[in-house]
Amino acid sequence: MNQINSILAAVLLLPAILLAADENIFSPPPAREFRGAWITEVAANPDWPTKPGLTTAQQKAEMISLLDRAQQLHFNAIFFQVRPACDAFYSSAIEPWSDRITGTMGKAPEPFYDPLAFAIAEAHRRGLQLHAWFNPFRAAHPDTKSPTATNHITRTHPELIRHYADQIWLDPGEPAAQARTLAVVLDVVKRYDVDGIVFDDYFYPYPQKNWSGRELDFPDDASWQKYGMKTGRSREDWRRDNVNQLVQKVSQEIKAAKPQAQFGISPFGIWRPQNPLQIKGLDAYGKIYADARAWLANGWVDFLAPQLYWAVADRDHSFSVLFNWWRAQNSKGRHVYAALNDAAAGKTLATDEIARQIQTVRTQTSVGGEIHYHLRSVADNSALAAAVHAQYAQPALVPASPWIVATPPQKPKLSVDTGKSSAHVRWENSAGDAARNWLFQSCTNGIWTTQIFPGGAADYYFNAGIPDAISLRAVDRLGNLSEPAVWTLKKYSAPDAAKGATKMKK
Repeated sequence: MNQINSILAAVLLLPAILLAADENIFSPPPAREFRGAWITEVAANPDWPTKPGLTTAQQKAEMISLLDRAQQLHFNAIFFQVRPACDAFYSSAIEPWSDRITGTMGKAPEPFYDPLAFAIAEAHRRGLQLHAWFNPFRAAHPDTKSPTATNHITRTHPELIRHYADQIWLDPGEPAAQARTLAVVLDVVKRYDVDGIVFDDYFYPYPQKNWSGRELDFPDDASWQKYGMKTGRSREDWRRDNVNQLVQKVSQEIKAAKPQAQFGISPFGIWRPQNPLQIKGLDAYGKIYADARAWLANGWVDFLAPQLYWAVADRDHSFSVLFNWWRAQNSKGRHVYAALNDAAAGKTLATDEIARQIQTVRTQTSVGGEIHYHLRSVADNSALAAAVHAQYAQPALVPASPWIVATPPQKPKLSVDTGKSSAHVRWENSAGDAARNWLFQSCTNGIWTTQIFPGGAADYYFNAGIPDAISLRAVDRLGNLSEPAVWTLKKYSAPDAAKGATKMKK
C-alpha cells in the first residue's frame, strides 16, 4: 500500500462519530495528490492535434478523447500548450493562430471555434484543472513549414529577434520582449477561465555548437550594450536577472489580475551540477540562465515541477536524490512536484520506472504529485497506462494552496429521497461560485466510500441499499473544501472502530 493510502487507512481506524441525525459526522480526509499531464503540440508524437489541418469536428473529437482518457486514469490537471513559439492556440489580437491548427500560420479554424475555450470547458466538465502552458521567449519553431503570418513578431518587431543556430528567439534582454510575453500571458488570464499559467524549461536557448564543435554564445550584443553594461553586473548575472525579472513580473501580475490563478514553472531538473554532490549534467543556472532555486525560495511560483527525466538508480542524475534536493530548497512552503518522462518509458527508461518514481515521490512527501510528459505517451502505451492507473487507482483532490487567500466554498444543499432499498441523492451550490468538484462520501457498516465528482454533477443513485451516512463537500479550483452537508439514517450509531477499513470507489 502506498504512503497516501497508508495514512488514509490509519486515519480510518478511528471511529466515525455520529452525534445525531442532523449533526456533523467525521468522514475521512480525502487523498490529495497532484496528477498532471502535458498536452503538447510540437513533440515528435504530438498529443493534439495529431496533425495540422484536421477539421474542427476532428480536432474536438481528439481533444475529448484525450480528456476522457485523463479522467479515466484519475488525472486531475491538464497543462495545455497555448503558445509554443509566439503563436496562439486561441483567439488572440496579439499573436497569430498557430500553423498547427490549420496548416497555415494566422489562419483560424473553419468552422470557427476557440481551442483553448473548448479545452477549458471540456476539462472542467470532467473535473480537471486546466493550466495554460506558455513558452516565454521562443519566437519560431525550426520545424515550422508554413509561411510566417504578417502579424508574427518576427515580422512586426524584428529588432527583438535573435537567431541562434537553428533557433529563432526573443531576446530576454530587451524590455519590449519581456513586455510582450507578459502581455500575452495576462490576455489569457483575463479572458479565459484557466486555473493557472505554466512555463516549461526554455528561457535562454539550450547551448548549441558550430561546425567545429565550439559552443555558440547567444547573440545579445545589442541589448547587452544598451541595457546590460550599465548595470555593473557580469553578462551572465545580467542574463539571469532578465529571466528573474520576467518570472517575478508574471507572478505579481497574474495574482493582481486573478488572485486564485496559480503560476508554475517546470524547469530543467538540475539546478547546477554537484547540487547534490553526486549530480552531473547541464548547468541550467550557468547555461540557460534559469535560477529556478531562486524562484522557489522567493515564493514567485505556486508550484515548481523540475523535469526529473532520469531513473531512480541513475547515480549521476538520480531521480530520488534530485527530488529530495529540490524539496529542501522550498523555504516558502510552495508545491514541489516531479515532472516525469513518460515518453521515454520502454525506451531509455524501463517500463516500470514511472510507477517507481510515483512511489518515490510518495515516500518523500505525503502531499506531492507528478506531471507526466506527455498525455499521449501514457494513453498510447498500454503497459504504461495500466501501471499509471494502478498507482492512481483511487481518485485524489489536488493539494490545497493555503498561501493563496481564498474564501472557502459555501456548504452545499443536500437532499436524499429513500425507497425500500434505494436512495436518490441530490445537491446544489448554496451561494457564490459554482463548485469545481464535489467530494462525495458515504458510509455503510463503518466502511467509507469516497468519490470525486465534477462540478457539473448534481445527483447520485444508490440502487442496492441505503447508506448509513452521506457527507458532501464543495471543492473550489484550489482544492479548498466547504463545510460538509451531511445526511444520516436515524437508526445509525457510531460504528465499531474495528470496522474502520476504507473502500474507495474508482
